[in-house]
Amino acid sequence: MKLVTYQRQNEDRLGAVVDDQVIDLVDLAKAGGKSLPATMLEFIQQSPAALDTARALLAEHQNNWPANVSQPLADTRLLAPLPRPPKGIFGVGLNYAKHVDESSRTMDTDANMPTHPVIFVKPATAVIGPNEAIEHNPRITQQLDWEAELGVVMGRKARGVSEDEAMDYVFGYTIVNDVSARDARHGGQWCFAKGQDTYCPMGPWIVTADEIEDPHNLDLKLTINGEEKQNSNTKYMYFKTPRLISHLASGITLEPGDVIATGTPEGVGISYTPPQFMSDGDVCEITFEGIGTLRNPVKEI
Repeated sequence: MKLVTYQRQNEDRLGAVVDDQVIDLVDLAKAGGKSLPATMLEFIQQSPAALDTARALLAEHQNNWPANVSQPLADTRLLAPLPRPPKGIFGVGLNYAKHVDESSRTMDTDANMPTHPVIFVKPATAVIGPNEAIEHNPRITQQLDWEAELGVVMGRKARGVSEDEAMDYVFGYTIVNDVSARDARHGGQWCFAKGQDTYCPMGPWIVTADEIEDPHNLDLKLTINGEEKQNSNTKYMYFKTPRLISHLASGITLEPGDVIATGTPEGVGISYTPPQFMSDGDVCEITFEGIGTLRNPVKEI
């Protein structure tokens, strides 16, 4: 199932994408004599029961939607599926070998693979949705960079879970762009460089875990103005999702709706000769196999 947060008459709504339509899940539930939560976070928190109810309603009414329940996807403004993740976004640095290599050459990071996942946090205020503008403030950065990443959405409270059981806690997957101001790192710290407003495009939806057979075998690519910059596969992820969840949950309680951005492969802008960065008018598109495409323009402020 593809789950979206979308805007209707200036109100944030919870929906599901079926073919080329967005189905309002709250209205569909009412039409079927049921009830469903009004927000994505509540829906995740109340799953698997909420997910089972939504699946049954969608199957029952498909191709015969009740009045005013569906609208064309092409005419719908999608928001970030989780507009304000509870803890922001857990970022993972240096999680693809070739990215570790290019980073050591261009950003003075260690050339050796890390012994533990490298974790940082992007605040919830950085999150934007599909087609929303990544803001470029040239007074802060001249090196606005891109990073295509698989986002893992937690579905259950997790504390002290093993790698073997970790995937049972995953609700679904989305796309994250870990936008980074390379020249705004201070004292080796990444939070300001990666956590500014609009630096976490997410979406276009959450695909539930049952629809992704293997999250560690997904082709991915990123383009700027149609020109390919990143092209890889999640199989090259060094610390796989079970390790990331287990590591985080060893000391931090993960909760439904928490998002882990699992790291980016090679091909970030600073790695090119000469380096390439995003600027006003550029359009960044990230496509993940089995998920979809996240598109965001860049706008100077």
